[in-house]
Amino acid sequence: MEDGTSRSLGSLAVTTPAASLCDDDEVWQWDVREGCEVRQILDRVADKWSLLAIALLDRRTLRFMELKREIDGISQRMLTRTLRRLERDGLVERTVFPTVPPRVDYALTPMGRSLHATITALVGWTEEHQMQIAAARAAYDERERVAHDGA
Repeated sequence: MEDGTSRSLGSLAVTTPAASLCDDDEVWQWDVREGCEVRQILDRVADKWSLLAIALLDRRTLRFMELKREIDGISQRMLTRTLRRLERDGLVERTVFPTVPPRVDYALTPMGRSLHATITALVGWTEEHQMQIAAARAAYDERERVAHDGA
């Protein structure tokens, strides 16, 4: 095992970089490799479709087609996959009503609602820094253009 590597609860090797210290100097033990459960959960909840679905469902319970109409660019297949994954992870609750035609509602679970607070913080950070990010992108693009033109 490498220096700075320990065993996590799931028996995966965990490398703890020095840069990942908490305020109280505890080391975060987060394995960034594909097999890590934390990474798998982050991949699920931080993808663009999940973020949008969670944001919309925080407002109110919605039916499938309401979600599809509200989320620009999402296909029916991708929305189905996204909702199933969020349901599997315990973030979204799917309720089927025995009507004709069947009515299916989607709502956030309490755990899903707790995630929305984190998403709101991320959106706030994005809004606060969007001008700096736009400037950084423009500077990068200009450097790339000059490098490409000079080559």
